[in-house]
Amino acid sequence: MNQEKMYEVVLEVLPENMEQMLAMSEADLTKPESTAALAIAALNLYPADKNAALEMLAYLQGPQEVTPYEKQFLEDRFRDKDYVPRSYFKGATPENDYEPEKPYRLQFFENPYSRQNLEEGYLTLYVNSGGADNARQVKLRKKNSTSQWFLWEQFLLADIRKPVSADPWA
Repeated sequence: MNQEKMYEVVLEVLPENMEQMLAMSEADLTKPESTAALAIAALNLYPADKNAALEMLAYLQGPQEVTPYEKQFLEDRFRDKDYVPRSYFKGATPENDYEPEKPYRLQFFENPYSRQNLEEGYLTLYVNSGGADNARQVKLRKKNSTSQWFLWEQFLLADIRKPVSADPWA
């Protein structure tokens, strides 16, 4: 796929609660790639602290609330697959059980369709997983009154290859 524009976000640490996330420079949400990175960080926290992760996702979604459907979807997706969000960080592969390099690096890119609905305030960024062949999407929406980018939709929790340690066929 044609990659038009690249973004890299480096997180020194992954936030473990809302207070830590709000202390990060990315939490001002003025860059779409920062919002996308914090969404992955929040999803990464979900297996350890579901409530903190949901609080962070609610902040990232801005005026759009986290619906009961989304909560159930997360619950279903995280059943014995806590490694999926880690797979987006640089260095995380099935061979190392999706253990990312530190500092945590995320690379997002745009493709020719990313800005199709930009005039309506939407932007789609793509991110590669160390366990999938195709990039995943993070759709963001800009709130013009604050110039902030909020999480609108994410397609980050689709199945990926199992970690080698959990794959009996590896």
